[in-house]
Amino acid sequence: MSTKQLEQVAQWEQRKEDKLAQDFYLAQKNVQENQRKLTGLQSYRLDYLRQLQHRANKGLGAMSFGQHQAFIDKLDSACIQQSRVLAQARAAAEQRKALWLKQQQKRKAVEMLIDKKRLQQTQREDRLEQAMLDEIATQRFVRKASNL
Repeated sequence: MSTKQLEQVAQWEQRKEDKLAQDFYLAQKNVQENQRKLTGLQSYRLDYLRQLQHRANKGLGAMSFGQHQAFIDKLDSACIQQSRVLAQARAAAEQRKALWLKQQQKRKAVEMLIDKKRLQQTQREDRLEQAMLDEIATQRFVRKASNL
């Protein structure tokens, strides 16, 4: 495969890497958003419990307490569900990160191959140039020797 073809492959691999990096970035944003939701739910639950405790200190009927407890149970369920969503988002982000890093390795491998081919081409050109210079030097020597 020629260097030019390899450069096209490298560009294609770079575009794939850029797309996977973008996917990873979006997955990370999703993790952050789900973390904010969970933190908000937990904060709301804690505030609600404090308010309930304050009301209970002033006196709270059994029926009202039961209603508050049912709402706290719903908040607990919402926190558990949001924790699951967050865990799934984290897993998806890790998967996208792994895909991105794997693609990065592929791109780097192609770039290393390009560098190797360029080095080989430079070495070939250097050998040809040296052979040409050696031939010129030999011809000069022969001419000088024949002129004597």
